[in-house]
Amino acid sequence: MPVLADLLSALRSSRVEVVDLTAPLSESTPVLQLPPPFANTTGFRLEEISRYDDRGPRWYWNDIHTGEHVGTHVDAPNHWLSGKDGPSVDQIPLRTLIGPAAVLDMSARVDDDPDFLLGIDDVRDWEREHGPLPEGGWLLYRTGWDARSGDQDSFLNVSDGASHTPGVSPECAQWLAEEAPIAGFGVETVGTDAGRAAELEPIFPCHDRLLGAGKCGLTQLRNLAQLPPTGALLVVSPLPIVGGSGSPARVYALVERA
Repeated sequence: MPVLADLLSALRSSRVEVVDLTAPLSESTPVLQLPPPFANTTGFRLEEISRYDDRGPRWYWNDIHTGEHVGTHVDAPNHWLSGKDGPSVDQIPLRTLIGPAAVLDMSARVDDDPDFLLGIDDVRDWEREHGPLPEGGWLLYRTGWDARSGDQDSFLNVSDGASHTPGVSPECAQWLAEEAPIAGFGVETVGTDAGRAAELEPIFPCHDRLLGAGKCGLTQLRNLAQLPPTGALLVVSPLPIVGGSGSPARVYALVERA
């Protein structure tokens, strides 16, 4: 097909750049910590099966131990009570996992206030400058938080018993769920909601509203600074875990360069 041939040619000539938005997955990957009495996910761990030894002289392989929601990962609609009858991660339509990306940069605001909440007016200001959010695409919320992703304490930013990370206001979450044409919402933080989202009404509004509307979440992204506000094509590749509420994912963007 000419379109695919053109894409391959553009990739080989670097007219289209592939930007990796995925955080490396290792035992040091930051993991969300819920307070008691709630159960927490396990972190990522490799368990060696053999490594060119008497357990397997010519091969190296591992078992993987991890939670669905560790590292860069997808939240499927059934992850939350409001979306419990929605698709599991293996049922997310492929057309949802490939789509245009709108990148909204609020890093300067977050520098001044780590508890910053994105509002409807912030999104509308972006639209006035760049045009409407993409139909069936993804809104990616850049906060600069990926600079902290190498250290659990800095990434979760806990003080006075609360995590201080940016998120979305309840009103904006509802607007994104009910009025915005997007299929999903992505962030650089450990979850799509703010660190103090349990204090909001409803609690964890991004999870409640967006997943309840059948939309998807995408977390712990990095390198959003390398994307233009519009024009990038996002590719999200979770594992098709049957009945799963989410999955670690490889996420990248195709960006046309001059």
